[in-house]
Amino acid sequence: MSYLKATNELYREAALTPDVGLCCTTNPIWQLPGLTVPKIMQEMNYGCGSTVNAQDLAGNPKILYVGVGGGMELLQFAYFARQPGGVIGVDVVDEMLEASRANFQVAAAENSWFDPRFVELVKGDALNLPVADESVDVAAQNCLFNIFKEEDLRLAVAEMYRVLKPRGRLVMSDPVCDTPLSQTLRNDDRLRALCLSGSIPVNDYIRVLTNAGFGTIEVRARRLYRVLSPNHYPVDRLIPIESIEVAAIKDPMPEDGPCVFTGKTAIYYGNQKVYDDGKGHVLVQNQPLAVCDKTAAALALENAEIHVSDSTWHYTGGGCC
Repeated sequence: MSYLKATNELYREAALTPDVGLCCTTNPIWQLPGLTVPKIMQEMNYGCGSTVNAQDLAGNPKILYVGVGGGMELLQFAYFARQPGGVIGVDVVDEMLEASRANFQVAAAENSWFDPRFVELVKGDALNLPVADESVDVAAQNCLFNIFKEEDLRLAVAEMYRVLKPRGRLVMSDPVCDTPLSQTLRNDDRLRALCLSGSIPVNDYIRVLTNAGFGTIEVRARRLYRVLSPNHYPVDRLIPIESIEVAAIKDPMPEDGPCVFTGKTAIYYGNQKVYDDGKGHVLVQNQPLAVCDKTAAALALENAEIHVSDSTWHYTGGGCC
């Protein structure tokens, strides 16, 4: 059995019999006026973070969500895109699509604003999306792409890039792991399907996105997700796995490479009122400025009176690149 077939079987079972906490931690349940998330959707919440962020959803965007789960994030996206077909949900597992479709009827009974027609459910493969080129503003996936092996991961990200409009955003939440994992773990199809053994290092994860052409990367959150311990898994030491939330923006690639924001901040503390590096970066004395990693490195080398923080792995916008 291939690892993709094993994954499909696992989530077919999870669609037929909801498994609370199957592989992931609980997503944030958005507390928004008039939004009620049905209990069944919470029980079928198979994500490891959140891909729903108001800053991505202004202007009535067209949204694609791959790997529908129980429909919770589709409902949350529909809250912002209240139009027929405003949200497209794609999944390869028939039973998961049917479960989500049934859950939307429950959601409609509990939310007067929601119409199931706001979400179009489509059978399809993340490696060959049934979506037209440059047709969506926001594409999202939660705790799915970490399952893919390297070649398939590159293909899945390339497909997301293809369907996004220029300046569109790919918003993802996935487990990552900076500790090398043995081939025994990586080749265990069920552990991979459970979002445990397919995790790759953060820098490799970001590199897959930039290699696909995304010019700007925002790391919005990073937190502990699971541990692989010797008493439960074939490991000889404790291995932490983290959950990361990332937005990859389909900006043109800068000549000097991608802008990757990992939560670094620069502060100029010299005697002048401002420091201008002549490259578009102006720092007001003793005022924090969010900067991308390459700008942080350049500023630290150019001026000894600039303090640059370590990565906080939390970025909420603003600053410069």
